[in-house]
Amino acid sequence: LFIQLNQLLSSPAGLEWREMARWIKFEEKVEDGGERWSAPHIPALPLHSLFQLRTCLQKGTMLLDLDALSFKEIIDKALSGQPEEAELQPDMRERLAALLLCQPQHQPTKSLLQLLAELSLSPCRGKAKSWSEPRSQLSETPLKEQVRQDGAELRAAVASWLPSTASLSFQLRNRFKKKVPRGAEAAHVAVGEAEFLEKPFTAFIRLKRGVVLGSLAEVALPSRFVFILLGPQDKVKAYHEVGRAMATLLTDELFQRVAWQAEHREDLIAGMEAFLDELIVLPPGKWDPNARIPPPSYWQSCGNGDMAAAGDRAGLGHPRSREELERTGRLFGGLLQDIRRKAPWYGSDFSDALHPQCLSAVLYIYLATVTNAITFGGMLGDATANTQGVLESFLGTAFAGFIFCLFSGQPLTILSSTGPVLVFERLLFSFSQDHSLDYLEFRLWIGLWVAFFGVVLVATEASHLVRYFTRFTEEGFCALISLIFIYDSLKKMLSLADTFPVNWQYRLENVTSYSCICNLSSPGGWVRGQGGPEVAVHDPSSLPGLSPQPPTALAGLSKTQCLSEGGHLLGTSCQYVPDVTLISFMLFGGTFLSCTTLKRFRSSRYFPAAVRKLVSDFAIILAILASCTVDATLGLETPKLLVPSELKPTNPARGWIILPFGANPWWVCLASAVPAVLVTILIFMDQQITAVILNRREYKLQKGAGFHLDLLCVSLLMVVTSATGLPWYVSATVISLAHMESLRKESATSAPGEHPEFLGIREQRLTGLAVFILMGVSIFMAPVLKHIPMPVLYGVFLHMGVAALNSIQLTDRVRLLLMPAKHQPDIAYLRHVPLRRVHLFTVIQLLCLALLWVLKSTVAAIIFPVMLLALVGIRKGLERIFSLHDLSWLDSLLP
Repeated sequence: LFIQLNQLLSSPAGLEWREMARWIKFEEKVEDGGERWSAPHIPALPLHSLFQLRTCLQKGTMLLDLDALSFKEIIDKALSGQPEEAELQPDMRERLAALLLCQPQHQPTKSLLQLLAELSLSPCRGKAKSWSEPRSQLSETPLKEQVRQDGAELRAAVASWLPSTASLSFQLRNRFKKKVPRGAEAAHVAVGEAEFLEKPFTAFIRLKRGVVLGSLAEVALPSRFVFILLGPQDKVKAYHEVGRAMATLLTDELFQRVAWQAEHREDLIAGMEAFLDELIVLPPGKWDPNARIPPPSYWQSCGNGDMAAAGDRAGLGHPRSREELERTGRLFGGLLQDIRRKAPWYGSDFSDALHPQCLSAVLYIYLATVTNAITFGGMLGDATANTQGVLESFLGTAFAGFIFCLFSGQPLTILSSTGPVLVFERLLFSFSQDHSLDYLEFRLWIGLWVAFFGVVLVATEASHLVRYFTRFTEEGFCALISLIFIYDSLKKMLSLADTFPVNWQYRLENVTSYSCICNLSSPGGWVRGQGGPEVAVHDPSSLPGLSPQPPTALAGLSKTQCLSEGGHLLGTSCQYVPDVTLISFMLFGGTFLSCTTLKRFRSSRYFPAAVRKLVSDFAIILAILASCTVDATLGLETPKLLVPSELKPTNPARGWIILPFGANPWWVCLASAVPAVLVTILIFMDQQITAVILNRREYKLQKGAGFHLDLLCVSLLMVVTSATGLPWYVSATVISLAHMESLRKESATSAPGEHPEFLGIREQRLTGLAVFILMGVSIFMAPVLKHIPMPVLYGVFLHMGVAALNSIQLTDRVRLLLMPAKHQPDIAYLRHVPLRRVHLFTVIQLLCLALLWVLKSTVAAIIFPVMLLALVGIRKGLERIFSLHDLSWLDSLLP
């Protein structure tokens, strides 16, 4: 309901109705200056006004399901339907009807441009316009002058009244209509005092069907409810507060249902009594009644899972009872169910992507995936002596990601190399080197065994075990992957200080003593090179393109030419490039802060909602473009994105197809099953935990999950990537969460003071397909991509890691460890679980996280997959330490 409060006020032209307040969910009132609306706030009502309202509803006129087509007809029936003890005299009724039928004056909602235009037209106004001054020529119409005339003439004048063209055009131009939800109806509250009345006139009217009553409402909406209160003079404030009480009642969802369904007066009174039962009274003197309580910031927002914790906690041991994880008892039964569930949505998976937001998501996730491929490709090259490298990472990511997005059950998942898989690849290569085994052939058999085990898990519906993954398990894994992202981005940036070292001993006073010369082994004359360094040459004619000339003619010699001639650099300033390191860290930090700030711009107070949403959707792209512009303007040689330009293996000694026999003993194909078990556990845990996180119920996904189908796709891709020597791929938790976040849908319209309602995720396949197609053609985009500085992409990496870390409840509970109790936020679980128990649960999670990090970083990383599985057992053991009540609040997670 859109509710409007009109009040009868006097002006030099006579009595007129003026809009004083409006409601959708919260109250907005016209400020005392009369030129602007207040900020939306929770209405604070005097308790006495509610009692007076109840009296009005008990004794006044009440018409339920009135069949009327015009406001004039409504007023006529309201005046003729009065109780006998409150019936008015005919002449009084005529004057009251004329008064009620006067056209109301609406408070305009002005844009910034309109305010600036008015300021330029009248820069020297002495004071603000008050309500007692005429607002427009409409207030001086002859009709209002006739309000004080006799009944018969006035009745004839009012009968011919029609809304003015100016008022109707105001409705069409009113920008506030964008805030009114689609399908809303209007309720009108009219209050005031009339000198000719001896006793109050009250009426509550519900129309049988919504009727558009001309320009009665500020926005053109069908009207459903009308409440009128007119009475003798000297009680205008009381009437105003009763009107506010009526409007506030109509914003209450429970009373709204009562008002819609009431059949008798008693039903309406009962609805008001229920409202009074829930009422909270603030004692006078303890707070300022003029203070406006702002709407809650969490209104209809999608939080970190507290909503889930507050929901149904029955069946704690098996918190998931969703259809995707129900056992069928047949081989491949879960897989067939996934295919049947997803097939009807396949066409819409492409049509639903036709939205500008998807373009932003493609660019964002593409750059994140490119950065991830280069980073992990480089580390994989270091770990495997370039047996696999950046090119293999690009091709593998493009192929595996494209196939997965085309056939998987949850196409919002992004496949990528992950830290745990990289750790296992490093250990596998070291083992192969130590035992004189061919790494790629050994890896091929492990991949084939993993694919076989994966198909067995799909056939036996092993994804059913996902039901035992609770918040404890998911948060531990998600925090680990997020910390890997943060650690890797910071590690890469710190390594710049080695590549471009800073001269910490630099002193401006000693600038004349700093030099860098090129020393060739044979004695000769000194020649100054490009940019100032001197070059010692034996015979200038021996340098390419040079002939014996005076030293000044040889000033074009560069560092590269010096090194190509077998020389080496000598001097106190050869190894220091302080500007590059400094600007790299500035780009890194600036990109991270820009991403974070622009992403939060949606909730900013500045600019219209459409602009804020657009900036927030394209936040990452805008941050990258801004940082690239700064880098190009400064012109320093910061490290840039390097993309392979040729389709050939990183190691020339290997081919694209790995043969299964020849290099290793025959028994290796059987022995490979042992490490394959560990890889299978790792792949299963990594894939399924990510899938559970992405398919939480709080994301409001409509097309269902596909746990079995996703696992089958990842398992079959293991065959192809192992046979071609490409990296192994699994769901990337952080990038997938970033993909989901970039596709959030929110309501286009929201009531003033209300945050846009989270509607879900734009579920489709096209963004993922486009990302991996761009990955494949990136090899041919090197001339463009080479202008993107790597520190900028590391800043995006850091943003993704921090954003994923902030999305879990563990982060909030870690903050509680450092926060005094009086400053702690009002979180639901703190109301029901003792603080020491909350801290104990957090410490146990942190210890498990630390253990996983240590295992990942040491030679004991071989048992890392087993430790991931052990998290489920540790969670089960917590039931001996914590009560089921405590765990239901701290660990309940209903996806």
